[in-house]
Amino acid sequence: MASILVLGASGYIGTHLVPRLVAAGHRVRAVSRHREVLEARGWRSVEIVEADALDETTLGAALRDIEVAYYLVHSMASGAGYAERDRRAARNFREAAARAGVRRIVFLGGLQPDSPGSQVTDEGASEHLASRAETGDVLREGSVPVTELRAGIIVGPGSAAFEVIRDLVNHLRVMVAPRWVRSRTDPIALDDLLTYLERVIEIEETAGGIYDVGGAETLSYHELMKQYAEAMGRRIFVIPVPVLTPRLSSYWLDFVTAVPRSVARPLIEGLKLHLLADDRAIRELVPILLQTYRDAVDAAIAAEREANFDGRWAEAALPYPGFGDEESSFFSKEEQASGVALVPVDMLWSEVRRIGGENGWYAYPWLWKLRGVLDRLIGGPGMRRRRRDADDLRVGDALDFWRVVRVEPERRLTLLAEMKLPGRAVLEFQLEPLGDRRARLTTVARFHPAGTVGLMYWYSLIPIHPRIFGGMTQILIGRAEARLRLLGAAADPTRTGSSRAD
Repeated sequence: MASILVLGASGYIGTHLVPRLVAAGHRVRAVSRHREVLEARGWRSVEIVEADALDETTLGAALRDIEVAYYLVHSMASGAGYAERDRRAARNFREAAARAGVRRIVFLGGLQPDSPGSQVTDEGASEHLASRAETGDVLREGSVPVTELRAGIIVGPGSAAFEVIRDLVNHLRVMVAPRWVRSRTDPIALDDLLTYLERVIEIEETAGGIYDVGGAETLSYHELMKQYAEAMGRRIFVIPVPVLTPRLSSYWLDFVTAVPRSVARPLIEGLKLHLLADDRAIRELVPILLQTYRDAVDAAIAAEREANFDGRWAEAALPYPGFGDEESSFFSKEEQASGVALVPVDMLWSEVRRIGGENGWYAYPWLWKLRGVLDRLIGGPGMRRRRRDADDLRVGDALDFWRVVRVEPERRLTLLAEMKLPGRAVLEFQLEPLGDRRARLTTVARFHPAGTVGLMYWYSLIPIHPRIFGGMTQILIGRAEARLRLLGAAADPTRTGSSRAD
């Protein structure tokens, strides 16, 4: 068995791959920029290391005594300039891998339009796909042999491309779609892709090779949406028109899907391509029975309903077992507010954990009461459940029309909405110490819309959300600071005030 590093272990593919490698008996070192994200996975027999491919000084220790390194990072979600960041990260990694004596790098890239049978349909190549190809080229310029697998649409819960299809079908019954819906591709089931990634390191012949990987069939994007709709027991109507380019479509998708903009836009720009996998070489070396697209869809739907998965592209993904359903988006719409309190983090936490019940929700209390009344009228719990304890919260507590689902003292409080909603909602308070006498509070509201009604519900509240959550954050901070002043005055009766200073 090999000593393996997975760089990008907190990402979508990495999070699914690590447990499989461990189950196969390999010694696995999981690497990410944020150690706490990996620790939260709860993996056993996995060494966790914090490192950043953009900081070459962190890579040496991470790669020490490693035989095979999976390179699963990319900067697409970071927005403009991601291609240059990907180039720099790949250069840093190839040099560090060579110095550490790594025997093989495995890189997951994207299908390219110059593959046999593929072609550009309009407007030239996709910047995202070009960057993926360039990353592979940069890695190959080093001395360590690289095995590159190139995949198109990955069908699995949380895969951004699949979630675009899912949201389109769930949110729209009639789609006026651009001509790229006729573009064809070879979608691959998540489980099949993971099998290829796991088994190529067992075959010496794959070192230095580039291999397309695809599923059991070739389908147009129209057919992908149609089959997903059939799996959900509904019909959709797609009307292709010639006027919407992929770039214009990406702006439209910002409105009708919940997939993060920074991820969806680069992907959508690639839809103008026929991306077909010539997978004869990999199938000869790794013969597996590939799933059909419909089989992969059924498996993804079942996993989303049970939230039976670990990986997600972002914190805005389905967070809890039982949270998912066939209507609600995997990704969420989000509003957040943040502020710095001039108090120790434990004092700020003491205010956060007292929210709700008799203390209320602070900002716009009349709106909260009105929402509670409306909720009771339509069969919800309303605001009548109050609190179990005035000062303490624990997982499972009812809190007005919320349920406490996560309590991490002085770090995080997460509430799941049980009010009647066209979707699923989470309210989270995140705390971060900034020294002995300062702490940051971030209030995050996430909403997973269900269908068109869910989208309209979210957009109708956009004008008031910043006031509600921003006001709540500032009031919590103000209450914590006022408590500190009172404690100071009690300890020193001669003290008449306090100053705010960083």
